[in-house]
Amino acid sequence: MSLKVGDSAPKFELFNHNTEKVSLEQFKGRNVVLLFFPLANTSVCTKEMCTFRDELKVYENLDAQVLGISVDSPFALKMFAEKNNYNFPLLSDFNKEVSASYGALYDVFVPGKFDFKGVSKRSAFIIDKDGVIQYAEVLESAGDEPNYTAIKETLEKLK
Repeated sequence: MSLKVGDSAPKFELFNHNTEKVSLEQFKGRNVVLLFFPLANTSVCTKEMCTFRDELKVYENLDAQVLGISVDSPFALKMFAEKNNYNFPLLSDFNKEVSASYGALYDVFVPGKFDFKGVSKRSAFIIDKDGVIQYAEVLESAGDEPNYTAIKETLEKLK
């Protein structure tokens, strides 16, 4: 099921890269940029997360909390976060439930080469202060990056 602008964001509680529980509810009253990414330590995922790391002040000035989500374990995410000095939470959707609820899960990732089942699709969602989706982008190709400009423009409108 794909989510669209105007839908209520599915609630979740996941472990972050420090094995602390983090819920969407914690950020009620703030905008949330929710970024699903396929796998830690891969080139495009690293580039995307580093882009958000380097521009975090921009997002903070737009009253937005950035959260990254993948199906990697919290332990793999901790190494990924430390290696790249990420300054926002990375959350483990190891059981693949949140990715599925957002329509951001591959049936098969890189068919014919890896054939991994249940990997998060690169996706970006903006959830407003009231828990309503204001931006939804689910990419079929793991090599594509989200539309950074559209994300910022949407947050500007929510200011």
